[in-house]
Amino acid sequence: MPIRTFLLTALAPAIWGSSYIVTTTLLPGHSPLVVALLRALPAGLLLLVLVRRLPPLNWLPRLAVLGALNFSLFWVLLFVSAYRLPGGVAATLGAVQPLIVVFLSALLLKTQIRAAAVAAALLSIAGVALLVLTPAAKLDTIGVLAGLGGALSMAAGVVLTRKWQPPVPPLTFTAWQLTAGGLLLLPVALWMVPELPVFTAANIAGLAYMSLIGGALTYILWFRGLARIEPSQVSLLGVLSPLSAVVLGWLLLAETLTPNQMLGAVLALFSLWLGQSRLRLRAKRPAAQAK
Repeated sequence: MPIRTFLLTALAPAIWGSSYIVTTTLLPGHSPLVVALLRALPAGLLLLVLVRRLPPLNWLPRLAVLGALNFSLFWVLLFVSAYRLPGGVAATLGAVQPLIVVFLSALLLKTQIRAAAVAAALLSIAGVALLVLTPAAKLDTIGVLAGLGGALSMAAGVVLTRKWQPPVPPLTFTAWQLTAGGLLLLPVALWMVPELPVFTAANIAGLAYMSLIGGALTYILWFRGLARIEPSQVSLLGVLSPLSAVVLGWLLLAETLTPNQMLGAVLALFSLWLGQSRLRLRAKRPAAQAK
């Protein structure tokens, strides 16, 4: 795997780590449906204008599924968990995603369930829990279910995005999926939130960042990586999201780092290294044996 591909793909979850701060500081109290809609649809339409290419009709059902899993369902559940749970609880629930990807890949892509991948996924959960979970964290049933549902939705989206690869550039594929996700959210949002809320300048700045940077740019990099890297390896990069969130809290909000958080950061990075190095080693062995 080229290091450039790895770094560009890793940039996406590193940027997503800012989502919690942006949501809670610039978009507090808004409907998860409206925030998800305004994050997906404007970015998707903008990218469609740039690529000037509509999807073929036979791809519409697949794009509806991918748009729902990667954006509509995932983002709504993400915002529900972010609004109803402390950031640490939401991040820990989301950290189960790599483990789900391992088993979904075996089911849908017929890949082997490797011990290294399972171990790396379990270590990533432990690392994220130490990194962001506090003893005072309170649980909310709806928030917990939303967090677990979001992890399942993203995991399924990761695997199916790898399974269904149209012969188009990542920019075009991202435009199609974002637009599909936004269009699926539009009637639901109009039905459940008939009056569009009034947005302040800070709200608009938050939405612009979440849509253009946290949406369009990062998902172009993410889908590009999924076309080149095994889903189990890509999903492990998700540990960079809570890690960057903690670092941003330390840098921007003057938060302190505890010994548990430092240990969690080490475990999270070790799980990432373990998953990447062991799977690369397994991939090299057949090539060496064939010589």
